[in-house]
Amino acid sequence: MTSQPAPPRPTRLIATDLDGTLLCAGGTVSERTAAALAAAEAAGVQVVFVTGRPPRWMQQVSAHIGGHGVAICSNGGAVVDVRRGELLESFPLGAETALTVVEVLRAKLPGTSFAFEYPAGFAREPGYELRMWGSDEDHPIGPAEELLGSGGPVQGLFKLLAKHPDLDPDKLLGEAREAAGHLVEITRSAPVPLLEISAPGVTKASTLARWCAGRGIDRSEVVAFGDMPNDLEMLAWAGTAYAVANAHPQVLAAVPLHTVSNEQDGVAAVLETLLGR
Repeated sequence: MTSQPAPPRPTRLIATDLDGTLLCAGGTVSERTAAALAAAEAAGVQVVFVTGRPPRWMQQVSAHIGGHGVAICSNGGAVVDVRRGELLESFPLGAETALTVVEVLRAKLPGTSFAFEYPAGFAREPGYELRMWGSDEDHPIGPAEELLGSGGPVQGLFKLLAKHPDLDPDKLLGEAREAAGHLVEITRSAPVPLLEISAPGVTKASTLARWCAGRGIDRSEVVAFGDMPNDLEMLAWAGTAYAVANAHPQVLAAVPLHTVSNEQDGVAAVLETLLGR
């Protein structure tokens, strides 16, 4: 007598990246995507945003965040109740380790400058240029040693950012991992040479797995979506994973299932099929 394979588990949770995956250009949620997210929630499927964005950049999508109101931010470094503006859990990178990484990357990649995401906001070195949301907000500016030092403003660091003026983004990532990958998690999600650095073992996947375990959700019941290298661990962990058509070549190669691009509502297209719409 041969055993039969177990039937696939139903989808209980959608885990989706935001920029380049769920959101259209300009960080907007299309009407079709908004409807698909609402339909999933109505059908009892939780939707969790799992993003590289810091908590302070989540209000733009709060209307679509689902009944739980929670997002996993900063590549797994923070779990946030967006509606209440409350930090629920964090997995900080220690100041000593962060300073060691700063020293190593300065030596390996001259010209690199650094910025810091932490519960109270954002801080940066003078050479770290801002070209994204919040560039007009007041924040501490100074050398990493002062910002991270005893009594400095950066406490409970979610994510260390490292920007280089001109290296190819993938080359920057490879060289940084070679130099400091044994100390921290290093990834990237931006089209510019910008690294995102988290505490050892802290990724989108690690925090999502913790979230699911606390709710009795097995990885086989999770469908995940992403587009950039910082999504790879999450896409590998989820029972089912999709790369959007505009994803980084490394992601497209690693993930067998593809959907149309973010501008064509790729996440919504899959959700509509899953929900039989």
